[in-house]
Amino acid sequence: MINKIVTADRAGIEEVRENIRHTNPEALVVDAASPQFVDGDASQIAGKRVLVIEDGPTLTHGEMRYGAGVMAARKFGAAEIVDPRPFAVGSIADTFVKYPHTDMVLPAMGYGDAQISDLEATIKATPCDLVLIATPIDLRRLVDFDLPALRVTYELQEIGYPTLDAPLRGFVESST
Repeated sequence: MINKIVTADRAGIEEVRENIRHTNPEALVVDAASPQFVDGDASQIAGKRVLVIEDGPTLTHGEMRYGAGVMAARKFGAAEIVDPRPFAVGSIADTFVKYPHTDMVLPAMGYGDAQISDLEATIKATPCDLVLIATPIDLRRLVDFDLPALRVTYELQEIGYPTLDAPLRGFVESST
């Protein structure tokens, strides 16, 4: 699967295709995108100073600089993505030291009491107008937000043909 073909660099996509052809010319290649969805009124993002919270392990161990939250902030016209590093406390501050490439987003590193407490303190200390939550769970259930907070999700969207349906159906049928 080659994902994010709508937003990725065209040359990079072609490089991936060539690598697949070289490695396994018989491989089934499915093109896909991961469009972002905002739970709520996305127009609230326009012109705002936004704090983006992303999935911590994706940023740290996955070495991504940003994810769906930053993409949504850009797409919907945020004036600024606020740097949370100067306001980080506890385990969040430690994460920024250990993973310095996580510089424009707030990583949610876990959901234990201490981690949520550090995350909430960092959010409350960060000067912003709006919080975008792009984590696997809805942090609004765990954190008391003093500011408006919108959740960003994404879904896999297959583009064109082939799709995953037939090979997955065959796999499931052969394993039962």
